[in-house]
Amino acid sequence: MSEPANATGLSLYTEAAQRASAEVIDAYSTSFGWASKLLGKTEQQPVRNIYALVRVADEIVDGAADEAHDNPAKLLDELEAETYRALKSGFSTNLVVHAFAHTAREVGIKRDIIEPFFHSMRMDLTEREHDQKSFDTYVYGSAEVVGLMCLKVFMAGHDYSKEERVTLIAGARALGAAFQKVNFLRDLSADFKELGRSYFPNVNVDNFDSATQKRLIDDIESDLAVSAKTLPLLSRGSRRAVAAAQMFFGALNDRIRNTPAEVLIETRISIPNAQKLVILTKALLGVVPR
Repeated sequence: MSEPANATGLSLYTEAAQRASAEVIDAYSTSFGWASKLLGKTEQQPVRNIYALVRVADEIVDGAADEAHDNPAKLLDELEAETYRALKSGFSTNLVVHAFAHTAREVGIKRDIIEPFFHSMRMDLTEREHDQKSFDTYVYGSAEVVGLMCLKVFMAGHDYSKEERVTLIAGARALGAAFQKVNFLRDLSADFKELGRSYFPNVNVDNFDSATQKRLIDDIESDLAVSAKTLPLLSRGSRRAVAAAQMFFGALNDRIRNTPAEVLIETRISIPNAQKLVILTKALLGVVPR
């Protein structure tokens, strides 16, 4: 990202904040980071700004704060409060929050989809097992609203009919849910053994079997199919990036399907970089999942 020739004051500070957010995604994500490179120029940085805040919150509850001997609940409260403050003022001394607020104010991301995110992050500090209701609440706040935030970026400057908006919203939520469920599946053992969490209702490493595995994988495929319906409605840059992300997680879901249940609970499944490059090339050429 090049520095604007006339950047001064707040604009220069915002530029620095956005560079910081870009570093976060480069450090923590490969598949998502690679897919985001296919976004159009007006979409790429705002999506990175969203991801960076999400990633910081996730690190607070997943152990980084504990490792630093700090209080994750207190830090999460402070991050949420600072996010709302920055939404009002347009400025934060926290670079990641500043970049997020800059994007939120530009594309219309409001508290109605920010609050559920922080609520789900807080659930990670208090909930170790989920029933169906708490699972649905958690997935909505931790993943579906992130899809809705990105959709705000994709829809900015475009006119959609009411019917098209309904399709786009359903697709964004479904894609977020699919991403989260895939991550739950491939991290089943680590979540249970290291973090003491069991996300899927009534599922843990002790009772996980091939029938459960198939049921969860089929559910993910249904989510991906719903999301695929949105692709024709997106602009070229958004469509390529979302298609790449869908194909990444579809390929990961396929690998999980082809891994025996007893192996899956002991192994974290990933996609080789060579396969990721093939997927990126396909998305770049306009191939979309169906």
